[in-house]
Amino acid sequence: MLVLLARPAVAGPPFVSDDPEPTEYHHFEIYTFNSGTNTRDGVDGGAGIDFNYGAAPDLQLTATLPAGFSQSAAGGTHLGLSNIELAAKYRFLHQDNLGLDVAVFPRVFLPSGSNTIGDNHASVLLPVWVQKDWKGGWSAFGGGGCVFSAVRRADFCLAGGVLTYQLMSKLQIGAELFHQTANSAGTPATTSLGVGWRYDLSSNFHLLGYVRRGVENAEQTDRFSWYASVLFTF
Repeated sequence: MLVLLARPAVAGPPFVSDDPEPTEYHHFEIYTFNSGTNTRDGVDGGAGIDFNYGAAPDLQLTATLPAGFSQSAAGGTHLGLSNIELAAKYRFLHQDNLGLDVAVFPRVFLPSGSNTIGDNHASVLLPVWVQKDWKGGWSAFGGGGCVFSAVRRADFCLAGGVLTYQLMSKLQIGAELFHQTANSAGTPATTSLGVGWRYDLSSNFHLLGYVRRGVENAEQTDRFSWYASVLFTF
């Protein structure tokens, strides 16, 4: 099973790639989400809550609590607790100074405790994320890193980039190119194209959506994927 594509986005939701902007100091961002990926073997995904807190200037603490599901193309559905995620994002460069925001966002995936839902081994993602904003509502962010698993043959790396545009005062749209390398556990490399959007119902409530299609080894890795979320900010 893909460690990342079959999970909620590890990302700057709704995208798989992340951005370097942490949650504002002493503020919360809480995502309630549903996501999934379809392959020739079936559908894997999850639903849950993603908590983010601005613990200090330029420091965000994150905890993701997902319930997972796996529906085999041969028949049969499994439900259970998926991989709990703990992370800390630290932005150490700012656009005001050097023209780019840059952050590290190490993320720990705890074992799911299941052979059918998520990954039953611990792993850690060590990425760097970069962002550049321009006048007129355009912004680009992305980067990448590698996942190191307790089962070393399952290690892999990933990279992605997103271009967004503030189409209206309440609506932002974006396009993403994402790539994940093969691992020796049998998962081939995958590349995908996706589009996402965010609509601000108010200053506290937001709707996010994303759809993606694989363009490399799509049958094995990503025929299509989705992400939907209600975001609460306060």
